[in-house]
Amino acid sequence: MSIEQTNLTPKVVDDSSTKGLTAKGNARRNFIIAGAAVGGGLLISFAMPKFLNNGGSEVAKTKAEEVTADNVFIPNAFIKIGRDGKVTLVMHKVEMGQGTYTSIPMLVAEELEVDLSQVTLEAAPANDKLYADPLLGSQVTGGSTSIRGAWKPLREAGATARVLLIAAAAKQWNVDATTCHAEQGYVVNTEGKKIGYGELADAAATMPVPTQVTLKDPKDFKLIGTPAKRLDTPDKVNGKAQYGIDVRLPEMKIATVAACPVLGGKLASVDDSKALAVKGVHQVVKLENAVAVIADHMWAAKQGLAALVIQWDNGPNEKISTADMVANLKNASENKDNKSQVVVARKDGDFHKAFKASASQHESTYQVPFLSQAALEPMNCTVHVRKDGCDIWVGTQVPTVAQAGAMAITKLPAEKVVVHNYQIGGGFGRRLDADFIRQAVEIGMQVDTPVKVIWTREEDMQHGVYRPYYYDHLAAALDKDGNITAWNHRVTGSSVLARWAPAFFTNGLDGDSVEGAKEPLYVAPNMLVEYVRQEQPGLVTGWWRGVGPTHNTFMVETFIDELAEKVGKDPLAYRLSLLGHSPRAKAALTLAADKAGWGTPLPKGHGRGLSVQFAFGSYIAAVAELEIVDEEVKVKRVVAAVDCGMTVNPDTVVAQIQGGIIFGISGALFGEITTKDGRVEQSNFHNYRVVRMNEAPQIDVHLIASTEAPGGIGEPGTAVIAPALNNAVFAITGKRLRSLPIAPHLVKA
Repeated sequence: MSIEQTNLTPKVVDDSSTKGLTAKGNARRNFIIAGAAVGGGLLISFAMPKFLNNGGSEVAKTKAEEVTADNVFIPNAFIKIGRDGKVTLVMHKVEMGQGTYTSIPMLVAEELEVDLSQVTLEAAPANDKLYADPLLGSQVTGGSTSIRGAWKPLREAGATARVLLIAAAAKQWNVDATTCHAEQGYVVNTEGKKIGYGELADAAATMPVPTQVTLKDPKDFKLIGTPAKRLDTPDKVNGKAQYGIDVRLPEMKIATVAACPVLGGKLASVDDSKALAVKGVHQVVKLENAVAVIADHMWAAKQGLAALVIQWDNGPNEKISTADMVANLKNASENKDNKSQVVVARKDGDFHKAFKASASQHESTYQVPFLSQAALEPMNCTVHVRKDGCDIWVGTQVPTVAQAGAMAITKLPAEKVVVHNYQIGGGFGRRLDADFIRQAVEIGMQVDTPVKVIWTREEDMQHGVYRPYYYDHLAAALDKDGNITAWNHRVTGSSVLARWAPAFFTNGLDGDSVEGAKEPLYVAPNMLVEYVRQEQPGLVTGWWRGVGPTHNTFMVETFIDELAEKVGKDPLAYRLSLLGHSPRAKAALTLAADKAGWGTPLPKGHGRGLSVQFAFGSYIAAVAELEIVDEEVKVKRVVAAVDCGMTVNPDTVVAQIQGGIIFGISGALFGEITTKDGRVEQSNFHNYRVVRMNEAPQIDVHLIASTEAPGGIGEPGTAVIAPALNNAVFAITGKRLRSLPIAPHLVKA
């Protein structure tokens, strides 16, 4: 399988290749169409159904299906079968280590009856109308939606192509189509005759599109559900894989950037005379809040940056500290002055009445810090801005957002702004923002040649986009048997959604901020879930791997442990007693506990903690075994049980859970972005710790067989692990930590 590293231009996939293709029949026929591809062959075009079909932000605004006056589709994804038999899939998702460049082609290859090696990928251009994710409404890779969104549409497209190829062969042989079947890229009949897809492609394009196709019964799957080796691995091993930072262009220059050290500050003045004297430095570019040095190579650019004499206008945030921000959050959460807008996300029964009337009550407040994504590939973007066009070479999770930002800056139309999307060396939500791309375009407008802008680790960590700080209060009332009769969860924090997709921030409610809180696994007759938005000065908040559930699962699962302690029950037994309405969660929790040996003796200084969650359409439970030596936390083992519905590639599922758990351990034990005097204090991995190789625990992942549609898998592992770790700390020490990260707070405790 080959993977094109640069984008197709829009005309390649949405011009003459779809002309004359009409949508006929019922609603299902408004999904898939077929016809002749440019240059010959069979083209299967399909419009992925979107949940977003009424309004939205400029980024997300789109229609579920678009038909011209001539009833001709403008589809948003393509499968092409050429005369050589090669199957080409135009990929609307980016690969950032999650395995989509293997799993998504498996969906097509399964129904089309071809070997996975016959599928070639081409990266989709930036185009929301053609390539929007059906669950997110725009061309985004995130939210653990890739397989969930592609599961049915891509299988139906592959099945339609198979039916058309069989019909073409049957017509050529003058036999009934029911006497033919597809097999390994051929159509075979009962007489033993066979003909390759490439030979049938032109004829198949003339066949009438079926009104319905029958998808394979899961028992007949040959690829889906089997462990397929990652098709992008060889190129990553031999160095052929191309990331944004690998871009090389004729006459290209290298730039690096320094922004005002104080968050929200501006550039006052700069003396660049010494910088311009550095060998290899060509130019110094001044922006509103930053300065960039343009040079022949990165070393010269860094030397030039260090030689600048810069005067900054620190602005209004130079006295702000984390303590101030936490005080603001506390005041907003408690709402003692009645100034905060408390928005109800869920209300069942009458919590306040039930809580006051109960004989047993419990309340706790939890905090989780700002976090950086700290992706391994440094933030980078290469641009070439000209009067007649703008090219952008970058690894981004949001190509249309990148394009829109460049259009706004350059005033060029969409067809003149081309985004060449590359593989990504770690996204974790950071590359869901395009701030760095817009800054690169601003710099590129002042440079005559192509310029690659690289942000150092320190620059991105201190001027990045951070997971919000959350300050949550939980309260519960219990009956004599320990059952929860009333439940309140008030979430207080910044709204990423209000900035990133304001159309979805409705009536003051951020749906992501309450995900995992609004519909917890534990239900009560009286439930009140609330949200209070509190923005912090200077800091820009954004997505972090696991988004809303990363904090809400921590709060809910730690609180449930506290309730178990209050009623004198084992944490596992207590949870199981509350999960009768959720058999899938109960099964995952039971399996994880059993495989971890819950309840069996452990060495002195060791302890276990557990957690369970439903998020991104998947159920996952985790049991963490810790050892604490001289107040140092050592994670010895993690056992996870996963019910993510049907698995496409089980190896990918296991790898994603393992990676998510490691990422989550880093955040839970060490992750913390703090500010002092308006400046972010962390700068690199020496003071923003991640788990080292020698600290990584044994991770056992157990997959639960399921016939349900697939759930997401890229983020659940990150979200589930923090409370399991925290509950294990309590099991060892008897100390309740209600703030993250664990390591420094354990020492304080």
